Amino acid sequence: SDLKAAMLTGDKTRVSVLNMIKSAILNEEIAKGARDTGLPDDAVLLLLQKEAKKRVDAAELYKKAGDEDRAAVELSESELISQYLPEQLSDSRLEEIVVEQIALIQPGGIKDMGRVIGAVKAKTGQLADGGRIAQMVKQKIT
Repeated sequence: SDLKAAMLTGDKTRVSVLNMIKSAILNEEIAKGARDTGLPDDAVLLLLQKEAKKRVDAAELYKKAGDEDRAAVELSESELISQYLPEQLSDSRLEEIVVEQIALIQPGGIKDMGRVIGAVKAKTGQLADGGRIAQMVKQKIT
């Protein structure tokens, strides 16, 4: 319905991004052999997170190359995609979960960081980006 509304209003950027999302979902359904049944919601959310992250990464590369206009386009596309994702946990709530998991696992240093990250990801699901989790876990362990 959002795609149809964007077409009717002539919002070319939104139409482009929504068509990209639709194509990415269709490609994933075909790859997984789930064209008839569709993807589960968690798989769609994961796909949307990956697409948003691709845009952020591309924007960073464009900024490094000095192309601020293309970086801004990539960031705006990422923001559009993010509208279809659940709200991310706040830093304070994520920190609480990280501290809780560190207390449970009692890592022996940075070598156990992966175990803590895995436990935090299992607890937060799609509500926290893996990069944020890894950064916070590393900060707390060190």
